[in-house]
Amino acid sequence: MTTAKLEPEVYQGQFGEFTITEGDRQGVIIYRAGLAVAAGCFALGAGLVLRFGDEPGVMSWVTVLYAGFSLALGVSLLTIHIYLAPLHRALQAFWAIGGLSAIAFALQADEPLASFVYNHPLSLLGVGFTFAALTGIFFKEAFCFNRAETKILTPLLPILLLGHMVGILPPQGEQVLLALWAALFLVFACRKVIQAIPPDIGDKSVFDYLHQERLAKAGN
Repeated sequence: MTTAKLEPEVYQGQFGEFTITEGDRQGVIIYRAGLAVAAGCFALGAGLVLRFGDEPGVMSWVTVLYAGFSLALGVSLLTIHIYLAPLHRALQAFWAIGGLSAIAFALQADEPLASFVYNHPLSLLGVGFTFAALTGIFFKEAFCFNRAETKILTPLLPILLLGHMVGILPPQGEQVLLALWAALFLVFACRKVIQAIPPDIGDKSVFDYLHQERLAKAGN
């Protein structure tokens, strides 16, 4: 007995019909897995800081978790679907700047990276680009899916980071915002896991249209 091969479902997009391939689905799964790992690492790191403070041993573990968070975020930024290619490249560039800054600080500091960044707020002018990339993801998800947690996270990140950098937030306020960030990030990642895959792929006819436009401009 032969098993009939299922035909891929055809979707009607703004600029024509399109189908979703297995590769498209795998890309979304990788994107969501990256977010899940990033959220888990961030929540664990935040929990350690909130529970034990800035003890050197604790901050060393927080630095390791930050590395996991950053790498996982980079994977998500490689596989995220964003219609505007310049915006996609900008978020990836932000992530790269933040990552290179973190490596530079880690190599020259005589304390764990997490401690260095906390004790030298102006270092966020470099490392903070990683969080700018994460904020971009939250903004995209809020705009596309109207998620309550991402609507809160989008302004929360710059408020906490800029507030710490200029020294206007009390320690208790920073702790509350950090705990809220970690909790909502986990909520967001969990909800992405159970979300249907096609909406994360988007309208592929728009991607094709924009790609053809770029080719046409390059040929002129």
